[in-house]
Amino acid sequence: MSQPTQLVLTLDTGDVRIKLRPDLAPKHVERITTLAERGFYDGVVFHRVIDGFMAQGGDPTGTGMSGSDEPNLPAEFSAEPHVRGVCSMARTNDPNSANSQFFICLDDATFLDRQYTVWGEVVEGMENVDALPKGEPPRNPGKIVKARTEA
Repeated sequence: MSQPTQLVLTLDTGDVRIKLRPDLAPKHVERITTLAERGFYDGVVFHRVIDGFMAQGGDPTGTGMSGSDEPNLPAEFSAEPHVRGVCSMARTNDPNSANSQFFICLDDATFLDRQYTVWGEVVEGMENVDALPKGEPPRNPGKIVKARTEA
């Protein structure tokens, strides 16, 4: 089986196609694709969406306090800039605490560069990310209906 090159998120606002970047973060891409293929992200909400900054999801509890049963990942920081459409891993203050939560930059956020692991970039459907309800948490959060990988 060939390696997946894209992650497709079907949101309740529409589809988002993300080009995976194993060249930047092979372990994080492997984690995201494994969880997507297991159905882990299906039904999970974007619990933190800040206008002009980012949309964060990937916590099965919808609180921002949890992750998958897999161990946390060591950081794979790079010089890749956090600009609009970039997908990066959320974490605690511990740089090696990324697990299943991720965020998509709604605008440039280069102050995050070299501190968070970039693993992909939106190549189609950014308008559907922009359409997610805003808030921390949003009153009626947008959700990932289905996540799947494509070669």
